[in-house]
Amino acid sequence: MSHRQEYPKVTIIDVLKEYGRVAKKYWFALIVAIISTIVPIISASIIAPLFYKKFFDILTQGANPLVATPELINIILFILLMNVIAWISFRIYSFVIVHIQTGIMNNLRQDAYDYIIGHSYAFFSNTFSSSLVQKINRFMRSFERVTDRFFQEIIPIMVRVIGVCIVLWYIQPILTLAIVIWMVVFLLLSFVLSRWKIPYDINSAKVESLATATMADSLSNHATIQMFNRFSYESSLFGIANTTYTKALSAKWNVSNVIDAIQAVLNVATEFLIFYVAIKFWGMGMISVGTFVLIQIYIIGLMNNFWAWSRILRDLYEAFADAKEAVEIMKLSHGIKDAPHAKPLTVTSGAIDFKDIGFHFNEGSGVLNGIALNIKPGERVALIGPSGAGKSTMVRLLLRLYDIQKGSISIDGQDITHVTQGSLRESISFVPQDPILFHRSLKDNIKYGKTDATDEEVICAAKLAHCHEFIETLPNGYDTYVGERGIKLSGGERQRVAIARAILKNAPILVLDEATSSLDSHSEMLIQDALDVLMKDKTVVVIAHRLSTISKMNRIVVLDQGSIIEQGSHDELLRKNGLYAKLWSLQSQGFIKS
Repeated sequence: MSHRQEYPKVTIIDVLKEYGRVAKKYWFALIVAIISTIVPIISASIIAPLFYKKFFDILTQGANPLVATPELINIILFILLMNVIAWISFRIYSFVIVHIQTGIMNNLRQDAYDYIIGHSYAFFSNTFSSSLVQKINRFMRSFERVTDRFFQEIIPIMVRVIGVCIVLWYIQPILTLAIVIWMVVFLLLSFVLSRWKIPYDINSAKVESLATATMADSLSNHATIQMFNRFSYESSLFGIANTTYTKALSAKWNVSNVIDAIQAVLNVATEFLIFYVAIKFWGMGMISVGTFVLIQIYIIGLMNNFWAWSRILRDLYEAFADAKEAVEIMKLSHGIKDAPHAKPLTVTSGAIDFKDIGFHFNEGSGVLNGIALNIKPGERVALIGPSGAGKSTMVRLLLRLYDIQKGSISIDGQDITHVTQGSLRESISFVPQDPILFHRSLKDNIKYGKTDATDEEVICAAKLAHCHEFIETLPNGYDTYVGERGIKLSGGERQRVAIARAILKNAPILVLDEATSSLDSHSEMLIQDALDVLMKDKTVVVIAHRLSTISKMNRIVVLDQGSIIEQGSHDELLRKNGLYAKLWSLQSQGFIKS
């Protein structure tokens, strides 16, 4: 099993499909937004200038002021009407687009979260969580940038170009031809230059994620940095990542400056040529002053639009680069999937059967080799062995955090690969050696074992786990927030909260990863009673090093280098004088050194 994430290739079409999948739910609002975007452009930018043309033609043709004045007033009133229509339409657009963007962005972020959280244990073991958060947020924000550019820039450009070309074609076709040629050259040049910039955008997004992940990794391990006095070392590591990002950002911005410079030259040259031709036509009497003003209004408007075109393309490609990383993860198949037509697990007695299990993380690196272990209903089994023997791997395979490559695991005769993952994990209570809590209240953390539990049930579980005592001493009691990863609590307190959570869950199968390892002797004595209650009438699998835990087991299974080499009761294994006896002789104050 490779530790490197191989992401599928993602194109801009894939990103647009992700947008479209959600956007189709808002089809009516999108139509309203498009119409309310087009109307202001037609009324204020295409029709209104025609009346400015008529206005200046009247002024320059020497008309009688008494006759011309009412007509001029009518013209400006009509221009006012066009602007009022544009204002109303834009106000409609502004409210509709808020509805569209907030709704779709919410859906995109929810969908991305739902899919990414479904990835396997292995995926999250090899991926920075802070980087995932950043990718999801950038994916959501990228949609806002794309829709802003589409409605505020692309649609207005398209409508204005079409409208201007139609109007000028009837006035002077050669001017329309000049504008079309300029537009085609400009767009082609912008496309080529923007394509040239894409790798810089993608690289900038990539190294920014790396710099963010490096920072988050250091900040989340601040205590370790302090204990080893590695501030300079960590600063150096982040400095390398930060400098790499700065160089990538600088390169991206410099490429943008080059693109702006090239397009500016083209715009200035084109504007000069069009006005030069218009002046010549005016000088030959082929166009009026009003027409000259109309051309000026149209050309200035188009210049402003096309001047922004390179920025529009850059924004679109940057949005694509921002969305690309999240879409890659959303296109990546989940490592662990429910089988087609998987059924819920039904636990009747809690028998667990490992049949000839083979599993490895990397080719040629064996972890479990031919493991065969049958655990009877209600039996308490301890897994013992040196570090790396495969104890934790067996537990993770039982929880189906990884899929086995050989053999099968069944619970009450049901292959765990043929049942739903949700029902499998609902049937197992797991207490890890180093429990990590949510930055939520103590009540919420305990209720995680049973989210619909009453306050009375939470308190009862807390009392059985002997954490009610320390919770009562806190100023906010069960409403106390525990800090990120539960950092405000001691290791023993976190352990007891985790046990309370397992008590509340009350699953028929219990897995303990040395659940008392973080407790002092007094706390351990208190918790043993709770564990006795917790283990009652359950099938129990314990990864054990501690004497007090081992003494409560029906059977001890000894693993070494991925194989079961001994199993039996404590006395039986001591008489065999094998690895267990050796480990037992090395124990110190209740711990087995491994």
